[in-house]
Amino acid sequence: QALDRNERVLFAVVPDLLDHLRSTFGPSSEVAYDERFELVRTVPLLILDDLGTESATAWAREKLYQIVNHRYNLELPTVITSNRAPEQLDQRILSRMSQRAFAGEILRVSAEDYRRQIGSGRSSSPAMT
Repeated sequence: QALDRNERVLFAVVPDLLDHLRSTFGPSSEVAYDERFELVRTVPLLILDDLGTESATAWAREKLYQIVNHRYNLELPTVITSNRAPEQLDQRILSRMSQRAFAGEILRVSAEDYRRQIGSGRSSSPAMT
């Protein structure tokens, strides 16, 4: 629906997103960290794929919390996918995901992992679009 309304949508695999953010600290980066971070925090619809697969460094946990918390406070729609059970995720992020005001619906999907289809050449998925 967001695409039909011509709204901006950002799809990001969480470990790749964190790598993109880290890369902005390098001297050859063409985009500033603040610019990229603000885009992620404020895009009209954010889809975070594979939450829980990132390296659980303090920096990564803090950045993810800041993103989810900011979006929660502004009531911006955020779709989060994970192969992890909710209790295995960062509790600060989980608390934002489960708030009624955030629509906190957790849907369990029992389907084959799409990554297996990628390996067979039937599908492809961009890391960040």
